[in-house]
Amino acid sequence: MRGSRRHHHDSRDRSRDHRRRRRGRERSSDSLSISPTHRRPAHSPPPHKKAQKPANSSSHGAISPPPPPSSSLTKRSSRPLPSQQAAYTSTTTTTALTKPQPSSPPPPSKQKPNYAPTGLLAAETNASAQNPSITLKYHEPPESRLPSTPHLLYVFKSAALLSTLQLHERSCWLFGREKQVVDAVIEHPSCSKQHAVLQFRHVVGNKQVGGKKGGGQVRLYVIDLESANGTWVNGDRVAPARYVEVRHKDVLRWGESEREYVLLVPSVEEEGMVG
Repeated sequence: MRGSRRHHHDSRDRSRDHRRRRRGRERSSDSLSISPTHRRPAHSPPPHKKAQKPANSSSHGAISPPPPPSSSLTKRSSRPLPSQQAAYTSTTTTTALTKPQPSSPPPPSKQKPNYAPTGLLAAETNASAQNPSITLKYHEPPESRLPSTPHLLYVFKSAALLSTLQLHERSCWLFGREKQVVDAVIEHPSCSKQHAVLQFRHVVGNKQVGGKKGGGQVRLYVIDLESANGTWVNGDRVAPARYVEVRHKDVLRWGESEREYVLLVPSVEEEGMVG
């Protein structure tokens, strides 16, 4: 019994000594393998673990790291900020932000509308129906009327009767050298293209009636259209652009022409004979 206990204690002591010697050998081997020259860097992975590849890497090749940020963009400038015009028109990124661009010249001012009369509308209104390229110098007034009695204009040259015009057939007669628009042609070179007008007007006393009807009389007037050599009534030159009444047996003359135009109103002559 005592012998077995002693054998048990001896075997336990031997196993304890064996474990101590093995630990000592392991410590000595670890101290030799891990030396200052063979220690791995702290940031490198352990030798038994492989470095993991990035998620976006492919088998064809590794993606190069992004370039470092440029110092010119991150560096703050002490210069004043550029104007908005220079910032919008700049084409570079560095110089446009650091150097102010010269301002462009102001745009030309927008032309304003001109509402002044040009005369084109009046020329279109006064255009002749027979020849639109000719502008008429005269238009009939609202008081224009046809006479109820005959009015005859006799044309004489050196006491010779040339022609007779039935004036009562129309309310207005235009005299001149422009054959395309006039009613009675004057061939003398001293006369204007649109020389004068004989106009029947409805008047009451010394006032014109205009568009009203009834009452008054229809009388004959002559108006000179600002001709070069004038219009003559009974040897007197009439004022231009003014109505002058022409009565029975009055003599008209245009410019320097020798022809005389004598007005005869048969009804007035008959009244004089009766009276």
